[in-house]
Amino acid sequence: QVQLVESGGGLVQPGGSLRLSCEASGFTLDSYSVGWFRQAPGKEREEISCISGSGRYTYALDSVKGRFTVSRDDAKNTVYLQMNSLKSDDTAVYTCARGPTWPEMCRLHSIFYDSWGKGTQVTVSS
Repeated sequence: QVQLVESGGGLVQPGGSLRLSCEASGFTLDSYSVGWFRQAPGKEREEISCISGSGRYTYALDSVKGRFTVSRDDAKNTVYLQMNSLKSDDTAVYTCARGPTWPEMCRLHSIFYDSWGKGTQVTVSS
């Protein structure tokens, strides 16, 4: 089965850090773009970051730019989201998704993502 499994979420104080992982199974992730999404209660899901298949292109939403960094380790079949300087507004369920193999870019509409993880909860609170 094609699966994406997120991990690394939890409770963290404002200003703290978390590193989320998105591990793929049932396929090799190296050629696929990967997007990170989040959804807070009562709000629409938003794409916050993504990385192209090669890792050459990345995107981050303005609200997380400079605080969140996406990377990938194809040997581990895993994409990461390093989250620093966390704020209460970052509280949400974070989900990774598999995107197209082409073109070599990301920041694509959600309709282009064909496989989704179940998400991991991130709670930022004092």
